[in-house]
Amino acid sequence: MGKLDGKVALITGATGGIGRAIAELLALEGANVALSGRNKEKGERIVESISKKGGSALFLQEDISTAAANRSLVSSVITEFGGIDILIPNAGVLGLGSVTTVSEETWHQTIDTNLHAVFYLMRAAIPHLKANGNKGSIVVTGSIAAHKGFPNHAAYCASKGALEALVKQAAVDYGPDIRINMVNPGPTYTALYEDSAAAFPNPETVLDEVPDSLPMKRIGRPEEIAKAVLFLASDDSSWTTGSVLTVDGGASAAG
Repeated sequence: MGKLDGKVALITGATGGIGRAIAELLALEGANVALSGRNKEKGERIVESISKKGGSALFLQEDISTAAANRSLVSSVITEFGGIDILIPNAGVLGLGSVTTVSEETWHQTIDTNLHAVFYLMRAAIPHLKANGNKGSIVVTGSIAAHKGFPNHAAYCASKGALEALVKQAAVDYGPDIRINMVNPGPTYTALYEDSAAAFPNPETVLDEVPDSLPMKRIGRPEEIAKAVLFLASDDSSWTTGSVLTVDGGASAAG
């Protein structure tokens, strides 16, 4: 038996990196998984891969930066699977630039995707997570950037810091029916991580220097973040809400 047998999970930003790893692991643990993302081709390949392993998955192409798109996304999942039990707001963008150099357009796009979309998705899904006496679970993908500054990441750091506050506040409002937690990854092998190098003074070498700066002496893998999400999504964390689980190879401890 899987830890999530019979559950329905919705994951945004699921066509690559951490989102894909989450979708694959939750499906392996028995969940009916709805994947959301912008790239239809990638999404359908992931669905096919999950199906070949005996899992149940659906891809929904959506730009989740508006309230209407998030309402549509939740409605589609309920129509297809009959309900929703687990929500994983995972989609995110970098929005590089300092306060004085980031464009207003990039600032707003980053806040829209990293913060507003999570609010819209939670707002649309929470009534359904509470339906029929269910005990729902929301696990938000954050970042150690919520409490650690990085060069030229003004919009990204601001959005993740606000997201952490939202998770803690919402956990107060919706417990005990819904547990709401957050996973804050550190440097993890993803396209987003590679793109972040452009923000540093030494973009050609900065990523090569990261492993030695970490107590664990290596970069994280998406599947390691997915395991932390599974813990918070499942009944293994039945008395955990409003918490932030940092999975960063010791980056925060090292300063």
